[in-house]
Amino acid sequence: MGEEKTPVTLKTILIGNSGVGKSSVMSRYVDNRFTNMYRATIGTDFFSKAVRINGNTVTLQIWDTAGTERFQSLGTPLYRGSQCCMLVFDVTSSTSFSALEMWRKEFLVQGEPQDPEDFPFVVLGNKTDLSNREVSRRKAMQWCEEIGAEYFEGSAKEDLDMEKPFLRAAELGLQQYKKHTLENTGHFQITCEQPRETRNTCEC
Repeated sequence: MGEEKTPVTLKTILIGNSGVGKSSVMSRYVDNRFTNMYRATIGTDFFSKAVRINGNTVTLQIWDTAGTERFQSLGTPLYRGSQCCMLVFDVTSSTSFSALEMWRKEFLVQGEPQDPEDFPFVVLGNKTDLSNREVSRRKAMQWCEEIGAEYFEGSAKEDLDMEKPFLRAAELGLQQYKKHTLENTGHFQITCEQPRETRNTCEC
C-alpha cells in the first residue's frame, strides 16, 4: 500500500490600503458576488476555494486583511505561514499604489518568510472599469519588475480578469510550498481529494 497523501492548503494573504477593494476582489473570485455597499474589514475575513494546478486539486486559503493602521498590529500572526502575498491597489488612486512598498516591507518583516528574497508577490490593480485612472499599467509593471513581482489588473465590479491573479498566486504558492516541504521533510505529496472547507470549485 502507498503512503497516505497529505492535503495541501496554500495560504495567500491580501494586503493594501483600505478602500482599494480587497474584499470585493476576494468575494468576486470565491463566490462571484459584488456589492456597491462599502464595508470596511474589521480585522480579517477568510475564504477557501479549491483550484486545479497541473492536474492536482489544492485548497487556496485566502485571507483578506484590514487596510487601516488601527488593525496593522494583527499583521504579525496573520502574515506568517503564507505561501504567497497579493498586494492590491486602486488604479484610480496613486496614493494606494505608492503605499504598496510599505505594505510589502511590512509583510517581509512581520511575516518572516523563510526565503525573503525569493518570496512570491502578486500585484493586482483593481477598479479598471473607472475612467479617472491615476496609475498606468506601464508604471505598475515597471515597479513590479523592480521588486520581482507579477502584475495583473482588472475590475471586481465588472468581473474583469479576477481569476488570473488568484490562479497565479496558487501556482507560485504551490512552488513555495513544495520547495520548503522538500527542504524540511525530504518529500512532497499532494492529494486530489475535495477539501471540506471549500465553498466553491474552479475546474480550470
